[in-house]
Amino acid sequence: TKRLEQSNLRFVIRNGEQLTVTDHEICVGDIVAFNSHMASIISCDGLLLTGQDVKCDESALTGEPEPIAKSALEKPFMISGTTVNSGAGTFLVVAVGESSIAGKIKKDVYGAAKEEPSPLYGKLDIMANRIGKVGLVAATTSMIAILIHQYGIEGSDDYGHIIDIFLQTIGILACAIPEGLPLALVIALALTSNKMSDQNNLVKTLNSCETMGSATTICTDKTGTLTTNRMTVRSAYIDGVLLDVVGSEPVGPRLRSEHAIASERKQLLGECVCCCTMDESGFTYKEGIVEFQGNPTECALLKMAEELGYEYRIVRESIPGRAQESLERGFCKVFSSARKMMSWTVPLAQGGFRVYAKGASEIILARCAKRIDHGSSVDITDKEIASLSRDVISKFANLAMRTIGIAYKDVSQADAQSLDYSILNSDGTPAFSCETGLTLIGIVGIEDPLRPEVAPAISRCFRAGIDVRMVTGDNLETAIAIAKGAGILDLELHCGPDGKPLPKRAMEGKVFRRQVNDYNEEGEAVLNQEKFDQVWPYLRVLARSSPDDKLTLAKGLRGSNLFQDRDACRGLWNEEKIFIFPDRQVVAMTGDGTNDAPALRNSDVGFAMGIAGTQIAKDAANIILLDDNFASIVIAAKWGRNVFDSIQKFLQFQLTVNISILTFNVICAIAGEECPLTVLHLLWLNLIMDSAASIALASEPPTDALLHRPPVNRNDFIITKQMMMNMIGIAAYE
Repeated sequence: TKRLEQSNLRFVIRNGEQLTVTDHEICVGDIVAFNSHMASIISCDGLLLTGQDVKCDESALTGEPEPIAKSALEKPFMISGTTVNSGAGTFLVVAVGESSIAGKIKKDVYGAAKEEPSPLYGKLDIMANRIGKVGLVAATTSMIAILIHQYGIEGSDDYGHIIDIFLQTIGILACAIPEGLPLALVIALALTSNKMSDQNNLVKTLNSCETMGSATTICTDKTGTLTTNRMTVRSAYIDGVLLDVVGSEPVGPRLRSEHAIASERKQLLGECVCCCTMDESGFTYKEGIVEFQGNPTECALLKMAEELGYEYRIVRESIPGRAQESLERGFCKVFSSARKMMSWTVPLAQGGFRVYAKGASEIILARCAKRIDHGSSVDITDKEIASLSRDVISKFANLAMRTIGIAYKDVSQADAQSLDYSILNSDGTPAFSCETGLTLIGIVGIEDPLRPEVAPAISRCFRAGIDVRMVTGDNLETAIAIAKGAGILDLELHCGPDGKPLPKRAMEGKVFRRQVNDYNEEGEAVLNQEKFDQVWPYLRVLARSSPDDKLTLAKGLRGSNLFQDRDACRGLWNEEKIFIFPDRQVVAMTGDGTNDAPALRNSDVGFAMGIAGTQIAKDAANIILLDDNFASIVIAAKWGRNVFDSIQKFLQFQLTVNISILTFNVICAIAGEECPLTVLHLLWLNLIMDSAASIALASEPPTDALLHRPPVNRNDFIITKQMMMNMIGIAAYE
């Protein structure tokens, strides 16, 4: 570890001198140099001083998949635990160690925490106390009855039998307690954790297996858990042809086989995408699975180009001015937040230049003078622009897709610095002339698609009485669209006639914090449980959530006693059809980022992502999802309920025998008859029955019927009325 730390060297300026130090030696006030190649991991908090095209991947903290552009004036904060995707620069260190954002999270995760017994262990403690009291009463009654008969009624003066009577009493007491219960519990948990690992649930703490069986609420991430965590081009408008979303499939294969689009237009689209993307963007195949590298949006476009038949590496190297050996013949205008687009100008073989451009669809459309329509280039009118905005861009955006415009133009001369003062960027600066007067190739819609197995899995959760809420760092519109597709937002229960969510069903983090928190004199947020109880029954989607929102949600749900207010629960059901579980909430929380770790630790069951999860999140979790799939959580719930059922079966079997033995011994003692079962018999029966039954009953596999009933109340006694009737009836028969 020490050698690894020493290899992570940073270049800093301290007291006017340039030094080379390790991460642990960085101090507040240092100026740290960084770049996207050799020093990309930010190890402390700071303020950006200088930088060129700096973009940071903050998904581990915010869940936002897109890199965040940094600038010294608008977005200067460099956050520990994030990664620089592109650019280079320097920043001033303002917090290190436990004072930094990543340090505070690590302190919360690895610090001491108060352990709370799981629901099953709590029930077993109560049951053990009651059984112990019953056994003690039975043993004491038997001993007193035997002593009265032998030394009172019969008048025996042989006190040597007192030891035998005492041993008989101890045997009765030992027989009353199911000593095989710990063995059955350990076997059930061990077998369950082993089977769950085969189904993509790596269990770190055995107790979490059965706790998940009592879960009443699941707070889940969106990116990577409900969705595939891979941006995909899902719809397109090319050459006047509109290709809508179909199922969960990408649009590339359909675009390639679409005969209404000329092959020349497909080639132009493929070349534009391959050329007008940054070198950092690309993808590889690992064991048949696509792995994106760089900007996710550009990776999605490059994947579409491959589906069209154009491999981006080959296309780039075949275009003069874009190939590595001839880059000086072309020039690139990189993406900026002011322009919201990028372009790449390359020379043509027949003379002149071609400008490839892509960017936000409304920006590209506003800069187009022509469009390609069924193979020909025609002038674009204001009416056609309005029609495309309404029928294509708005349509794609309403489906929570990011819309990208793709365009080009051919020019005789290329001037990289020429400006067009008639068209302004969003910051008021004039546009580059090479990025105006474009010809529209098409518009594509990109999204992180919903996993096909998620909607059925969420439906099974609702059938099992488990509520599901989405907590994401993405924008509200995207979160709502995904929630509708997954079934978290029901169009009949949670949305109005216009399809928009009803009040409190979907909100952003800033609204959530304002509604559930009070603020002290220092301005620090303090959870108000009463306010929280007025929000959480309605809440289905929480978007743009901050690092603390999940923690607030976990603590608030676990601390809620709303179920005790019967009138409020009845009113919620009658007026809103909202069912409040009649006991304390058992909360399961998913997370993959560093910011999720405190919430994972403070929930009843924390699920970390095995593929996309950070190490801190995995350390804080109870179960690791090896496939990052929400459907695997439902499997965990089924196995957890199976553990509870297995323990109940063992108890019913064991206690039936114990009731028979206790009753028989007490009756014999009161009647003054000698019990045919000696102490050795009692202990032998107890040993054989406990060990054999624990192995047999604890190893039964789960069935889907376990998810057709609500969770067991946390405070309910583990022995139900039906079990008690069965035990008494069978014991009486025996």
